[in-house]
Amino acid sequence: MPFGTSFADADSAFNDSDIVIYGIPYDRTATFRAGSREAPNAVRRASYNFEVDHFEHGPLPEIMMHDFGDVDDHLLPEDMFNEIAFSVAPAVKDNKFTVAIGGEHSVTSPIVDLYGDVSVISIDAHLDSRDEFMGSPYSHACTMRRCSEHVGLDNVFVLGTRSISREELERDDVVPYVSSYEIMESGIERAVRKALDSVVNDRVYLTIDIDGIDPAFAPGTGTQEPFGLTPMDVKKVINTIGDRLVGMDVVEISPPYDHGGITSVLGARLIKEGIAVYSKHNLR
Repeated sequence: MPFGTSFADADSAFNDSDIVIYGIPYDRTATFRAGSREAPNAVRRASYNFEVDHFEHGPLPEIMMHDFGDVDDHLLPEDMFNEIAFSVAPAVKDNKFTVAIGGEHSVTSPIVDLYGDVSVISIDAHLDSRDEFMGSPYSHACTMRRCSEHVGLDNVFVLGTRSISREELERDDVVPYVSSYEIMESGIERAVRKALDSVVNDRVYLTIDIDGIDPAFAPGTGTQEPFGLTPMDVKKVINTIGDRLVGMDVVEISPPYDHGGITSVLGARLIKEGIAVYSKHNLR
């Protein structure tokens, strides 16, 4: 493929691949600043910035990756959810490691629905646990509520939260979380151990909303929230999950607000980190 139209080094056929990358250019429930529909290709272009291997992980096995391209876009979220499920299902069925590049955070729940017994750990400035938002249960503000309905409340956990509505807290089934303020005081290692000890299912799907990272490091996002995590915090989360990781996504990067492209570069690097960690533990 021409430079930047596929993720770097994702040149294997689907049947030969261990890892499949999907672009999901959807942001129709965005409520502040749209633009994350442009992220998949921006992140793909940024992925060519890096070496194939990362020296801190040591020699890695041969990694066979396939870039599916972008799933078809739809106007209604229900139709988009069906399209995501249709496109990603073959990879999940074949036990391939899936990587989704959003798009907004609503794209996570139809992917999680494809898995069996998994836990969902989210890095996010927001709890995203409303029953509905602006009349839609499929809004990006409802992602963790939808995930919890599939995997159970005891299999979801959010790290780095610092913006939660009263309606999300004043209920009996609050989605478990550790705030960024607690992480600042006690460290990310303790927080991710708390998350892993909290969830029941061993296999973990990791969803990274880029606004979980402080906007000083990731300004190109739709809803900036100060006092966030650092990129190194997120790297430590990925490495601590280790061999439990079965799939991941990076969402809510908005290239129109990403001057200099640093947020897309960070998103690409976090994806490469997840691929390296998965490969180190699962490929020979």
